[in-house]
Amino acid sequence: MAAPAPVVLDVVGVRKSFGGAVAVDDVSLSVRRGSIFGFVGPNGAGKTTTLSIITGLLRPDAGTITVGGADVWNAPSEAKSKLGVLPDRMRLFDRLTGAQMLYYSAVLHGLDRATARTRSDDLALALGLDGSLDRPVRDYSIGMIKKISLAAAMIHSPSVLVLDEPFESVDPVSTSQAVELLTRFAAAGGTVVLSSHNMDLVERVCDSVAVIVDGRILASGSLDEVRAGRRLEERFVELAGGRVAVEGLEWLTTFSD
Repeated sequence: MAAPAPVVLDVVGVRKSFGGAVAVDDVSLSVRRGSIFGFVGPNGAGKTTTLSIITGLLRPDAGTITVGGADVWNAPSEAKSKLGVLPDRMRLFDRLTGAQMLYYSAVLHGLDRATARTRSDDLALALGLDGSLDRPVRDYSIGMIKKISLAAAMIHSPSVLVLDEPFESVDPVSTSQAVELLTRFAAAGGTVVLSSHNMDLVERVCDSVAVIVDGRILASGSLDEVRAGRRLEERFVELAGGRVAVEGLEWLTTFSD
């Protein structure tokens, strides 16, 4: 049996409170190289807060995060150089064109001009943006903004991608293109951590998954371990508290003329 791939993202005992509310409660997880790791949970469960802490956008109250052996808070430059990030509700420089946005992202990461342009063209072609790079980002649809943000996160060839709802508002064709790109990235040794509400997509794409509810990890491991012989959506609903019976809405069946 082959030895397991090394852990490239290690989160230990992370905790974060806002006032008296605990948003992330002693979260620990490990993600191995070459994995596509799904992070799922209901709205308000702590997904975005956890991912923001992992990427150094939000300081935890307790706990440690290492990326490729580098501590995100004690060695931020080294750790963040290994990361590509698509945060939730990312704000872009929307007066730039798509081409300018990607070029700017590339040179910020130290790429030379020729490499920046070549990689911009490659990513635009892979994500179906090649006909839109000359347009200002402010004219992009929500789905196109997601795609240009993904391209910007990947352009410096990071070893770990952290993507918060990367497929939200993205059409099926574009989602398929992005999934193919991420699958190739992982097969080459890259690592992906993504959050999504689309259980079918997570089940199809991810090899590992963690379920977070009320700031706590309730299940984590390989997809088969977490599913426990059921569909991921069924297992998720069970862990999240089950389905709530809908009662007292009989008036919805008495339609007004």
